[in-house]
Amino acid sequence: MQSNKKNLAILFFTMVVIMLGFGMIIPVMPFYIKSFGASGKALGALMAVYGITQFAFAPIWGGLSDRHGRKPILMLGVLGNAIAQLLFGLSTQLWMLFAARALSGILSAATLPTAMAYIGDTTSHKQRGGGMGIIGAAMGIGMVIGPGLGGLLGGTNLSAPFFLAAALSFLALVLIWLVLPEPARVRTAASGEKKDNRLVGLFKAVTGPIGILLLLSFLLTFGLTNFEAVFGLYAADRYEYGPSQVGMVLTLIGLLSAIVQGGLIGPMIRKFGEVPIIRWGLLFSAVGFILMTLPQTFLQVFLATGFFVSFNSLLNPSVASLVSKRTPYQQGITMGLNNSYLSLGRIVGPLWAGFAYDISMNLPFLTGVVIMLVGYFISLFALVPQTAEFAEINPQV
Repeated sequence: MQSNKKNLAILFFTMVVIMLGFGMIIPVMPFYIKSFGASGKALGALMAVYGITQFAFAPIWGGLSDRHGRKPILMLGVLGNAIAQLLFGLSTQLWMLFAARALSGILSAATLPTAMAYIGDTTSHKQRGGGMGIIGAAMGIGMVIGPGLGGLLGGTNLSAPFFLAAALSFLALVLIWLVLPEPARVRTAASGEKKDNRLVGLFKAVTGPIGILLLLSFLLTFGLTNFEAVFGLYAADRYEYGPSQVGMVLTLIGLLSAIVQGGLIGPMIRKFGEVPIIRWGLLFSAVGFILMTLPQTFLQVFLATGFFVSFNSLLNPSVASLVSKRTPYQQGITMGLNNSYLSLGRIVGPLWAGFAYDISMNLPFLTGVVIMLVGYFISLFALVPQTAEFAEINPQV
């Protein structure tokens, strides 16, 4: 048990570092693109590049982790993130930002599905939700530290945060290499299944046993990116906020997200189950999107975004936990598929948000309302709660 806590701590730190670089972009990037004379469409495209490359490569990395082990694939992803962050900090033209962002998506796509598969290998059915919550909390903390660093340093040196993220990625790489063991279950599980499971297509998967959950993964990410992709521009244009103020808001709500996902989601899943939590999260996320169009003061901005984030933070760990429990595939394949649908949301969402923002600054938030309500009704009518009978016929979970 103590050893598993140590392993979870290393995975936690790794995902904090990965999301650190992602978080720093949000308050800094609007000012990057404005310095190149670009608009909301360019910002959306830059955000979408990351999703496109993750969408393409996440299933490949997940399958490779089933065949070759979690540890080497995780190390490759962290190394790729370090190199991409270094290149991002050295960029002097817009095309360089796109190239660095694409490289980050290709290689860091290996981290999230592999980390989730590692948890799927090493946690019991009862502990699964809490383990996924730890990954969610790590991502939330990365979104706390990242915007804070990006906002704090963005006014004086836009490159320094990315160099720091690269250094921390190298530190995470060393920790994984020296301390993190390869889970014993992964090779046994991989050898007992057909190799062609790795070739299961995304469209075939969405018609299978976890298809509804993969669709929800897409929708919740599509909805969330309508906030993430344009919030910096929105705050700058509507409230005349600078990088430090945008970073402050995102730091506060990131801390709230980390508290929800790290401390609350595990006990909530054990008490209520994933399906009710997913429904609540989707419904109140829609309400949160409406509230974010109303504030006039900094406090009101924080309260509205805090309400949205509190409920939205429930979604990803709950869906990932249910995907892991209900999958008929290997954990690496499954989490690669799940990450691909998350990435698909990160492609469509920012592209639409950037386009919609140039029409009306409130349109991305109103789109978020619609997307979350669509997800809510899908969960209401098509998502069946977990039962004891279901667990008995799925002994692998």
